Amino acid sequence: MPTEETTEDDGWQRIWDARLAALKPILGDAGDTVYHAAVPMFLGGAADVVPFPSFVPGSTLVSADLTGEGVGQQPNSLGNYELMICTRTDIPAAPNLISNLAKYTLEAVLEPGESMDIGTYFGDATLRALLFTHPGDSPARFTLEGQQCSLLLCIGITADELDFKHANGSAALIERLRASSVFPYTVPDRPSVV
Repeated sequence: MPTEETTEDDGWQRIWDARLAALKPILGDAGDTVYHAAVPMFLGGAADVVPFPSFVPGSTLVSADLTGEGVGQQPNSLGNYELMICTRTDIPAAPNLISNLAKYTLEAVLEPGESMDIGTYFGDATLRALLFTHPGDSPARFTLEGQQCSLLLCIGITADELDFKHANGSAALIERLRASSVFPYTVPDRPSVV
């Protein structure tokens, strides 16, 4: 007879494998490295983060604890979702950002088109907020054990871009980010696109 611990470990591994398989058609193969949280989410800590090296050139990092049964995330208009961030170069603060932000989604709903102040989180001279959006032209949806899930891209934006978003809407800002080849990346110390 399996022990309770073995059953929990098997269940965790089953969900983990199913999540990576569900994300593969959208993001490609997961990388070999996993950024494990020092304290797991189910114990009140942060989320694990998985790299997906073939989604875009550079680095794509995705939280890996927000989808699945009984996680406790507050669903947004797309259902439960994993957070993601894309960077052109290695930015050590990027996996920590979405790992810690994942815990916040257990208490608050983050919607595409919304933004959040981040102060000087990246330690750079320009980025001051995150814009939440789809990683492509439309929502990136996947199914995990019968549950509809999605991805929510976090893009670092400047204070001027945040003001522009408030005045003109997130779609107008995303259009500017795309035209300037910034989208889908978080790029510290870059000039504003507005």
